[in-house]
Amino acid sequence: MPERIPSGEHTVSLDGKGRVVIPVPFREFLKDGLVLTRGFEGGIDVITLEDWAKLEKRLEGLPLTDPATRNFVRFYYAPAQKTKLDGQGRVLIPPTLRRFAGLTDRAVVTGVMDRIEIWDEARFFEHLEKTRETPFVPETLRDIVI
Repeated sequence: MPERIPSGEHTVSLDGKGRVVIPVPFREFLKDGLVLTRGFEGGIDVITLEDWAKLEKRLEGLPLTDPATRNFVRFYYAPAQKTKLDGQGRVLIPPTLRRFAGLTDRAVVTGVMDRIEIWDEARFFEHLEKTRETPFVPETLRDIVI
């Protein structure tokens, strides 16, 4: 299996039960299961079980006396749902995550190196438009961006 989740943006529909078809290029990474949680910018992060286990190990070492740690755990870890793709390559998005991401009937599923993101289609393109209007290349990447 390749090391990185492939790039690509795929527009998909949500069915009446809140399921999304995960595009074929991403399924190999999720065959053993996946974790759904809140994304930092308004979408849903889809994490492999292997990467989720690494995150859990790192969280175990953080001080719970630190308010920022507690906020991160509350935002990212607490809503996480471990699940699997069904036989048709679909994943059920829990209602709380659908509400957080504003998912309605159309979504964009995109690969972003170490995870997959699921966005409401309109929100995704609004976010891209805002990104286009502002500088978005971090200083640490200025030397490698073409």
